[in-house]
Amino acid sequence: MSFSVTILGSASARPTANRHPSAQIVNLEEQYYLVDAGEGTQQQMVRAGINPLKLRGIFISHLHGDHVFGLFPLISTLGLGGRKTPLDVYAPAPFGEILESHLKFFDKDLPYEVVWHETHTTRHELLFENRTLEVWSIPLRHRVPCAGFLFREKQPPLNVDKEKISELGLSIAQITAAKRGEDLTLDDGRIIPNEAITYIPYKARSYAYLSDTNFSAKAATLCTGVDLMYHEATYAADEQRNARDRGHATTLDAAKAALKAGAKRLIIGHYSSRYKDEEVLVREAQTVFAETYAAVEGKTFEIEKQK
Repeated sequence: MSFSVTILGSASARPTANRHPSAQIVNLEEQYYLVDAGEGTQQQMVRAGINPLKLRGIFISHLHGDHVFGLFPLISTLGLGGRKTPLDVYAPAPFGEILESHLKFFDKDLPYEVVWHETHTTRHELLFENRTLEVWSIPLRHRVPCAGFLFREKQPPLNVDKEKISELGLSIAQITAAKRGEDLTLDDGRIIPNEAITYIPYKARSYAYLSDTNFSAKAATLCTGVDLMYHEATYAADEQRNARDRGHATTLDAAKAALKAGAKRLIIGHYSSRYKDEEVLVREAQTVFAETYAAVEGKTFEIEKQK
């Protein structure tokens, strides 16, 4: 079962010749979720081989243009593509007013419904849930209301030890009960604790998206133990004051957040256009957090299963 993140945009407010504004795709078991939607998002999805019609939901961190301007043409394109199922969009207020205006002037007759769910940017709360995934909001510190997102895979179903099945002569019904977490009573009266015959096939995986924000110890703590973290790093460390004043982070801020969270890997992005080579920023972050990688557009980061 795949769990991956594909980078569609890595620039901050000003795009460059080879960087687009913020956008990513999270893929869990071929269920696709769009995180932020800067200009050019749908073209970047096409380049990455991702069919926009497969989107299960869209999560918008805040209402700055470099995180949302690409959403509205995507809404139109989905209509042209014949989408029928509702599209859930999670975003802060007043997104509903913006959406209403767009629909009024450009998409009066969509063949599907766009459903807005308000993200309360001061709360850590469950936004979305299905049988395999939970998505939680993470309050961030930016110039406007802003929230990150924690994608947390649900615990995979229990497996039953094949040797125990053979040794105890378990029936299909008993195997099914064990997978539900039940203890078993055998024909001879023995009670077999569930943990003696089952095991978790792999640990549930997680991904945290933190953009845009100053360093926040609280946000990092809410991501404790995350497998993969994305944290904006708009500026190099020598621009700390500029970053603070603009509600952004430096390379070292991002690295500190990953350390605080106990993250396994860190991706940095949302680069200022002044930096032509993102590897300079990556190397700076690596002085604090070694497992730091660049948000390179078109690159997919896999979150592997671990037992």
